[in-house]
Amino acid sequence: MTAIAPVTLRGKYVTLEPLSMSHHDGLVAAASDGELWNLWYTSVPRPEAMKDEIERRLAAQEIGSMVPFTTRLNDPVTGEAGKIIGMTTYCNINAELPRLEIGYTWNAASSQGSGTNPDSKRLLLAHAFETLGCVAVEFNTHWMNFQSREAITRLGAKQDGVLRAHRRMPDGSLRDTVVFSILAAEWPQVRSGLDHRLSKKR
Repeated sequence: MTAIAPVTLRGKYVTLEPLSMSHHDGLVAAASDGELWNLWYTSVPRPEAMKDEIERRLAAQEIGSMVPFTTRLNDPVTGEAGKIIGMTTYCNINAELPRLEIGYTWNAASSQGSGTNPDSKRLLLAHAFETLGCVAVEFNTHWMNFQSREAITRLGAKQDGVLRAHRRMPDGSLRDTVVFSILAAEWPQVRSGLDHRLSKKR
């Protein structure tokens, strides 16, 4: 696999489109929905830091270590991409295997529990396994982020382990990182589970 090209992925509830600076104001509004930057166990940029975060992700894309997406909510009538609700990425890309991580994900508080997260993961996983030919896809989260750990487990990912004192958080605390993964051989079963979940929404 060579460098991953930016791509637009359209699902039932969301459309993932390549991140650009034009998304800045929509992303500020999405992060302000629930003031997500106040969650100490996750890293969501404050409004005044959003421009720097977009630039950081785009710089990582330039060197091939990340492919960032903006998440838009699909209009329930037309299916067209509309309101921006968050961000997600392919990151820690190993093009040789190939293998990557899905991470740096956050969604507006009002969109949580609406099917947008499993739909987003369905799109990213399908592209990773079926188009890019990944042997595995990884997920990492803070030990204390129980909501994220539960959501990753519901996807069908298996816990690989815990990396103690793995990363320093913005407040200076040390994060224990829980590592999960899905293997290519497990993808058909995971896909079926996600499709079943998404068919039950609305």
